[in-house]
Amino acid sequence: MIIVEPSAPTTPEATRLLDASQALMRRLYKPEENNFLTHDALQAENIDFFVARIGDEVLGCAALMIKPDYGEVKSFYTDEAARGRGIGAALLRQLEDHARSRGLSLLRLETGDALAAACRLYERHGYTRCGVFGDYADNGVSVFMEKPLPQADHAAKA
Repeated sequence: MIIVEPSAPTTPEATRLLDASQALMRRLYKPEENNFLTHDALQAENIDFFVARIGDEVLGCAALMIKPDYGEVKSFYTDEAARGRGIGAALLRQLEDHARSRGLSLLRLETGDALAAACRLYERHGYTRCGVFGDYADNGVSVFMEKPLPQADHAAKA
């Protein structure tokens, strides 16, 4: 069973995943094309960080940056050996549920064109490509996506 829970980006398990993610980004893209946050930056008050695990093994991480009008998915990464096991889907569900609990009705993300599997994962979960947002530049390699988050209809459940 996959468990997704709040964590700190500075735990050894999270640091291992973030280091692997950032190493991949550095291999794929030029420095000016990388938009990842440092481990310290992920500790900001407007960022909620999560890890996904099976048993004691931490296999993925993701963060939700709270913006005034939307939430932004950041530092989304699944350990290479764990891909295809539902870790990414579990992390996305957690981020979406958490965003709704924070009153957000839209999630956005920036990823890279060389990360085809990540783009397919986001698209399978209802994210669609959109234009540049926030402080990002149109650098020719970034892919921008968003997903509206309908709020749960509590009246329908009553």
